[in-house]
Amino acid sequence: VGSPNGATQAKLSTGSTLLNLGCSGHASYGMLGGHFYFFVGDSGSGKTWVTMSLFAEACINNDFSDYRLIHDNAENGALMDLRKYFGETMANRLEPPRTDNDTGVPQYSGTVEEFYWNVDTAFKQGKPFIYILDSMDALTTSDESDKFQESKEAATKGKEVSGTYGTSKAKLNSSYIRVIFNKLRQTGSILVVVCQTRANIGFGAQFNPKTRAGGLALTFYSSLELWTSIEGHLKKNVKGKAREQGIYCKVRIKKNRLTGKDRTVSFPILHSAGIDDIGGCCDYLVDEKYWKEKEGKISAPEFNFTGDREKLIQHIEENNLEKDIRFLVSNAWDEIENLSEVKRKSRYA
Repeated sequence: VGSPNGATQAKLSTGSTLLNLGCSGHASYGMLGGHFYFFVGDSGSGKTWVTMSLFAEACINNDFSDYRLIHDNAENGALMDLRKYFGETMANRLEPPRTDNDTGVPQYSGTVEEFYWNVDTAFKQGKPFIYILDSMDALTTSDESDKFQESKEAATKGKEVSGTYGTSKAKLNSSYIRVIFNKLRQTGSILVVVCQTRANIGFGAQFNPKTRAGGLALTFYSSLELWTSIEGHLKKNVKGKAREQGIYCKVRIKKNRLTGKDRTVSFPILHSAGIDDIGGCCDYLVDEKYWKEKEGKISAPEFNFTGDREKLIQHIEENNLEKDIRFLVSNAWDEIENLSEVKRKSRYA
C-alpha cells in the first residue's frame, strides 16, 4: 500500500488475527499508518485491552521502531501491570502527552481543546507517533468548565443560571479534527480515540439501542470505526464453582475504508493474559466447521491432534505452530469471503 509521497505505509497488527482480517482482510495487520481510528464500546468489553495491544504490537514491529508511543490516559482506566501483559519494551517506550517540568508528573488531557493541542504538539516535535486517547468521554470542554463554575456560584447565592453550554464536544471535534487529519497522512502517524457507548433514548432507540458522544465528525474522518461488546464469558470450574477467566470480545467494524466491508469478529480476552489470539483462532476454525468438535474434543488434522481446547492451544504453543494456525485461519477467511462475493463481469476492464 503506497502513501501519498510514494513511501510504503507502516502496517500495524491489532494483536488479534481475526480482528486484523476483519479490518484489512490480511492476517498480519489491521491498521495502516497515516490514519485516524475510532473505537466505541460497552464498559468492560475490551476496548482498553485492544488499544494497549496496539502499542505492544508496535514494539515488535520494525516499521514502528522510530515512532513515539503516546498514551493519553484521560480517564485513568489502564491500571493493569503493563510489563506483565505487554512487555518491558512497551512499558519503557510509553509516554504521556506531556510532563510537568517541575515535578515530572505525567499530564493528560482534561478538555477536548487540550487533547487537540497535545496532538498538534506531537506533530511539531518531528517524530511519527501512535497516539491513543482513552477516552473522549473523560474530557470536558472549556465552555463546560466555565458553565459549571457559573452554576456553582449561582447555586450558593440561591440564583438560577439560564442558557446552555455554548460549545459542545461535537462542535469542537468537527472543527479541530480537520486541522490534524492531513498531518496524520503526511507523517504516517496513527491516532486512536476511544469512546464509551450510551443507551439511546427516544425515537429510533428500538432500532439503534446504543449511541455515543462526540459528534458525527469522529465517524466521518475515521478510517475504521469499531464497536465492541461482550459476547460471552470464559469460565472454568475451580473447587466446585464456575470462575470467570475472561470474556469474548465481539467487534463490529461498522465503517471500513480499508476494505469497504462491514464485518464482525469475536475473540477471547483473558484476565490473566490479555488477547488470546491462538484461542480465538481455534474457536474460529471450529465455529466455521473447518475443525470438528465432538464431546468437547477438537480434531485438528493439520497438527495431528485430537483433544480438548486448552490442550490444543498448549500443543500449538509448545510446538511453535502459531504461524501455521494463523495461516489456516487466513485461508479459511479468504475462502468464505470469496464464496460470499456476488460475481459480475467488470464494466470497466
